[in-house]
Amino acid sequence: MADLRAAIVTGCSSGIGRATAAALVNAGFATWATARQPEQLEDLAKLGCRVVQLDVTDERSRTEAVTAVESECGYVSVLVNNAGFSQPGAIEETSLDLYRAQFEVNVFSLVRMCQLVLPGMRAAGEGTVINLGSGAGLVTPPLSSAYAMSKYSLEALSDALRFETRRFGVRTVLIQASAVKSSFTDTLVRRTPVPSPNSPYATATANVLGFARREGAKAAPPERVARVILRAAQSRNPRARYKIGSQTRITPAVRHLLGDRMWDAVMARLVRSE
Repeated sequence: MADLRAAIVTGCSSGIGRATAAALVNAGFATWATARQPEQLEDLAKLGCRVVQLDVTDERSRTEAVTAVESECGYVSVLVNNAGFSQPGAIEETSLDLYRAQFEVNVFSLVRMCQLVLPGMRAAGEGTVINLGSGAGLVTPPLSSAYAMSKYSLEALSDALRFETRRFGVRTVLIQASAVKSSFTDTLVRRTPVPSPNSPYATATANVLGFARREGAKAAPPERVARVILRAAQSRNPRARYKIGSQTRITPAVRHLLGDRMWDAVMARLVRSE
């Protein structure tokens, strides 16, 4: 097994993580598929993935997952930082605890996973870190400050990591994906704080949730993103960024052309918040 490149994928219980683990193992990677509830990964185990329990916010869990890979293959050759969620809500009505939870999963746990695998990658003289960004890291959707802030953070993190580790043979890739069909939208809806009937944001919240459901219904399949991740993992000279879908290709350009006033007007009309 030492001649196989070892990959670890976080957040494999659904969507992009599940599709990515399947793509990697089918391509010949020794693949560790992780989730907080590993019993949800039986189908990936049947494909040949090693299944490991991993709560990305728990230090012991993170360390044990990386150690499991290193004990068998020496080091983690590919880390796919996919685990994450969206915490919607108006800034005025979203508690600091919810902001902290958003960053704990989407940013701090990702930083720590990088810290755990980098010593092995440096010693081996090669490795690839693939971070899952989002169109929300380029253009902020309405009532999505917490999520957008976390994804904007990954833009900076990925740039910094690429600069710092390039000379050691470590490659850093940021996947900027548009909406993808998965349980992500269902989780977003569940996590949206229910505003009081008298909330000044009640109408906007209901409209944003309706928009999210419509976008989720016509989103791209996660396998599309998984194919791009696989290509980046197999490349010895991957691009720094891979844009997938119109939300990351077209929307930022439109946002720039319209300017702040026109863009704000378009967003207000979109969610009918004014």
